[in-house]
Amino acid sequence: MNDRRYGDSDDELLDELADESAEAGAEEGGYEHFAVTVDRGQALMRLDKFLTARMEHASRNRIQTAADEGRILVNGTPVKSSYKVKPLDRISLVMPWPRRDTTIVPEEIPLDIVYEDADLLVVNKPAGMVVHPGCGNYDGTLVHALAWHLREVPLFATGDERAGLVHRIDKNTSGLLVVAKNEEAHARLARQFFEHTTYRRYEALVWGDFDADEGTIEGNIGRSPRERLKMHVFADGSEGRRAVTHWRVLRRFGYVTLVECRLETGRTHQIRVHMAWQGHPLFNDERYGGDRILRGTTFARYRQFIENCFDTMPRHALHARSLGFVHPRTGEEMRFESPLPDDFRALLARWESYTSAHDIATEN
Repeated sequence: MNDRRYGDSDDELLDELADESAEAGAEEGGYEHFAVTVDRGQALMRLDKFLTARMEHASRNRIQTAADEGRILVNGTPVKSSYKVKPLDRISLVMPWPRRDTTIVPEEIPLDIVYEDADLLVVNKPAGMVVHPGCGNYDGTLVHALAWHLREVPLFATGDERAGLVHRIDKNTSGLLVVAKNEEAHARLARQFFEHTTYRRYEALVWGDFDADEGTIEGNIGRSPRERLKMHVFADGSEGRRAVTHWRVLRRFGYVTLVECRLETGRTHQIRVHMAWQGHPLFNDERYGGDRILRGTTFARYRQFIENCFDTMPRHALHARSLGFVHPRTGEEMRFESPLPDDFRALLARWESYTSAHDIATEN
């Protein structure tokens, strides 16, 4: 629920401005999506039971999850789902994004489904696909494809633009996502992501070499105070939210390094902004300065080599490689792997050839 989608096209900038408003809304308490004032004659009743009877398409499990996340307020104060509703209480549901009137029309878009059962599916999202609609992306999203594939599933029959989603990855990041197929599965999976108990591994090609073979980056992440469309690390902890990224070197190419990143938290652009903060922007990451030559020689042939690399993988070099979680119904530990996509593998092959041909040191 924490992750948002971002992209690099001009249309996607509109999406990000909308997300910026959502971020501000979250910091100020969120956007009100539902509100009700309790009748004078209302008898004492648990909050989750009261709301289940009054909110459309909201199960008791989902309401309990929202309360656990501090999204349900009574008279302006977050309460537990066990709170006893009293006459004249004002109950509201706040979310970190503004309300939208987008109704999803299913689209027959091919999906790379890695696993599926009655409760969930795991999909391998290609780079370039937006997860859910927003400004500038009203069709062709993963949600539209899911709405078609799961059109017989009740949860996806409502036209809800966030049906089944429990996490997201950026538009130009490829890799694994899990989608819930019913309310109970959604609530249990969402809790795992909220509590950071899921297993997530990413592979990234970043500029520069590392002195160590592994390490940890810690630094609060929040909206940049100077550039509206970027995230920023607040090293002193004065703003933003706690963010922790563990990294490990997989392959050294001298001027760039392939690393595995394990997310302890799940903040917007976490790997991209943490790596840039440490002086290692993702290769070809336009947003955080990785789309220019940051290491290497001044030779014209090297510049041409880098341009060819950018053409080979015209997006930031990040792939959601591994995903693990506890199955919401069976309690089984689930673990999935997604091989690097063609463009990423072609990029690595170029670097393999270059370092071999030019005798560049690839080890400490």
